[in-house]
Amino acid sequence: MKKTLLAAILGACVISAPAMAEDAVKLRVVGQPLATGLIQKNKEQPFFESLQAKTGLPIEVNYKPLDTTGIKDVEELRVLKSGMFDLVSLRMSQVSRDEPTILGLDLVGLSPDYKAGREVADKYSKVVDARLQERFNTKLLGVWPFGPQVLFCNHPIASLSDVKGLKVRVYDQNLAQFVESVGGIPVPLGFGDVHQSLALGVVDCAITGPSSANSAGWPEVTTHVLPLAFQMALNGYGINLDTWNKFTPEQQATLQGAFDTLVDDIWAYSEELFDDAGRCNVGATPCDTGTSFKLVGVPVSDNDMALLRNGVKEVSYPTWSEVCDKTNPQCSADWKEVLGESVGL
Repeated sequence: MKKTLLAAILGACVISAPAMAEDAVKLRVVGQPLATGLIQKNKEQPFFESLQAKTGLPIEVNYKPLDTTGIKDVEELRVLKSGMFDLVSLRMSQVSRDEPTILGLDLVGLSPDYKAGREVADKYSKVVDARLQERFNTKLLGVWPFGPQVLFCNHPIASLSDVKGLKVRVYDQNLAQFVESVGGIPVPLGFGDVHQSLALGVVDCAITGPSSANSAGWPEVTTHVLPLAFQMALNGYGINLDTWNKFTPEQQATLQGAFDTLVDDIWAYSEELFDDAGRCNVGATPCDTGTSFKLVGVPVSDNDMALLRNGVKEVSYPTWSEVCDKTNPQCSADWKEVLGESVGL
């Protein structure tokens, strides 16, 4: 009798062990490209590598930076919807080609500084989340910035109007329209192709954040920088809804709380990097997080600011809303309801 009971207990243990292992949710995660620099290296990757230990959730995280996967940034929503990956660090401007509603987060001229950018992100994220859930089976877990996107040129400039006739690297259609409106020639290029393109003269100027530019060595192949904040380069974390629904409500709350903390952390860190990299790029001190270069810092004039501010109403909102309303009839109406008053629309 004792042997029979012992055998039953041992048998139960053997059967239950695989069942417990299967309870762990495998999270296949795509992160930001390695080439984008310190936010990916110092905040995002450590977060995912320690996520199980910090939350105690039954998860197994396999984190891969985007540029090690063979996947293009414009494909991120598609791989999320397909279930190929469970969680993706979304490059919002790039994936907005598949869902134009997203670009309402970061219209050119909408967010001249971090405070404005955070308000926009907090207000409009719910609209984006609803759309992603409806069309891409994806829940939005949070939105964060690389920071103000500024202009680097290997051609002497003294103001924004000096880009007239110059080829300028852009990363989304909204920015392309604005560059065109001030006389520049927009050239869509992936981030990883910009350094060589500047060196070879394929483009004369390029737009990105000061820290990303510093990490990628753009000041090696440029001479001037105009620190005018075209966009905030907002990014977000999206999780496949089928994966999300594997968690209990309590586990979902724990996971969301972890992402809320990460997002707050990145907002603060991004601003620190922006200020420091801005100094590094022009050879000022202190320069703690990047490489010191000797770019010519072009002062931002009142006229530059006016062009950018008026650009929301005259260029970026009209061109975006026309495109967005074709795929999402409520697009511009939803945007105006949430953000229109802040920009006089």
